[in-house]
Amino acid sequence: MAKKIDLKQYLGKEMKCGCGRTHSTPLDELDIDRGALNRLPAYIQRKGYKKVYLVADTNTWQALGKEEAGELDKAGVSFSQYILPYTDLIPNEQSVGEVVIHCPADCDLILAVGSGTINDMCKFISARLKLDYIILASAPSMDGFVSVGAALIVSHVKTTYDAHCPVAVFGDPDILAQAPMKMISAGLADILGKHTCLLDWKMAHLINGEYYCDEVAQMVRDALAVVTEEGPKIKDRNPDAVKAVMEALVLTGIAMYFTGNSRPASGCEHHMSHYWEMKFEMEGKKPVLHGTKVGINTIAATYMYRMLAAEDIDFKAAKQKDFDYKGWKERVERCYVDAAPGIIALEDKCQKNNIEARNKRLDFYEEHWDEMKKLINENLPTVEALRDLLSLLGGAVNPAQIEVSTEMVKDGVVLAKEVRDRFTLLQILWDLGLSEDYSLRLADYFEKNQ
Repeated sequence: MAKKIDLKQYLGKEMKCGCGRTHSTPLDELDIDRGALNRLPAYIQRKGYKKVYLVADTNTWQALGKEEAGELDKAGVSFSQYILPYTDLIPNEQSVGEVVIHCPADCDLILAVGSGTINDMCKFISARLKLDYIILASAPSMDGFVSVGAALIVSHVKTTYDAHCPVAVFGDPDILAQAPMKMISAGLADILGKHTCLLDWKMAHLINGEYYCDEVAQMVRDALAVVTEEGPKIKDRNPDAVKAVMEALVLTGIAMYFTGNSRPASGCEHHMSHYWEMKFEMEGKKPVLHGTKVGINTIAATYMYRMLAAEDIDFKAAKQKDFDYKGWKERVERCYVDAAPGIIALEDKCQKNNIEARNKRLDFYEEHWDEMKKLINENLPTVEALRDLLSLLGGAVNPAQIEVSTEMVKDGVVLAKEVRDRFTLLQILWDLGLSEDYSLRLADYFEKNQ
């Protein structure tokens, strides 16, 4: 039986950790229980806020924003509101600008009513304006509620900006359980992605000496255990099961805050998802939920990791392969289009594809190959187990279900590592000269399993 999550234990205290750091979170309140909407106005008054700026979109306004506005009005809380006129909101310059333009000069608190996109935008804006913000969750759809980063699309590039944590998170399980099932399954899929991201993080620690915290990683594993156990009950919209998923998402966000970045929650499965998202935005396609893409790419990453664990590598041949910068740049320009200059500038700065550095990593791989394969085999579920749980909730398990082309799948394996300066499976595949081959094999797997 999975360990019950106690979120309150992390609030209002400093935790001296075995990793050598002291972890803490500025979160003041977590209220994920029935009646949370009714208690929110009293919390705002108790903390002394004078003017609230409520931000929602057309979907979240109807789901709970309108009701919460009524609660604020009834309690005598002064507020203004801006409802973004979109059903498929994109966190780009236009949307961020609209929220800023309509922000009252005298507000001292932003109330974000929604989940992923609304949260990221209000997190970023409130940090820039030096205001506190509260998130009133409309769906358990992603794990960024209490992380420090805000993911926006700027100049067509998915970029995570340093921001800050909300002072409080409110959510009613009865309302969360009535969110569209695709959003609930997206939240579950986002948590399932921690299987591969935690392995990426461990690999980065082993290979590059990157900071790693066993206790933070265990927090995320606890969230994984809860979601795996409660997942089958979600199909019936069981409020207690949905509450458990929401708490797991918040716990993962606290883990990110403890480390100061998204490492405990985001690896290659997120980078491939970011690549697809950027392509969709550039091509004017309707956006797909973040967690939905992460779920599919968790299957992809698990499939490729499993293949890697069965490889007998010719390390001498791998070291002899050169980096065709010109060919790489041409492919980046073709695939990333308007975002290409930022991608190329990141490579010029970080040198992820530097041959000398790659060969040093190859020396390490050769010496520790059995250890690396053991990590893979001990830390990942089967592809079938992931597919079964996501399918049970009607979640997508194949790129074709969300109109991602075979070419986009292949390009993502090869090029998604360029989105971030972060070591993951995708870098290992590039180092070993396997990226192109694995992109073809993964595309073939998905085509055969539609």
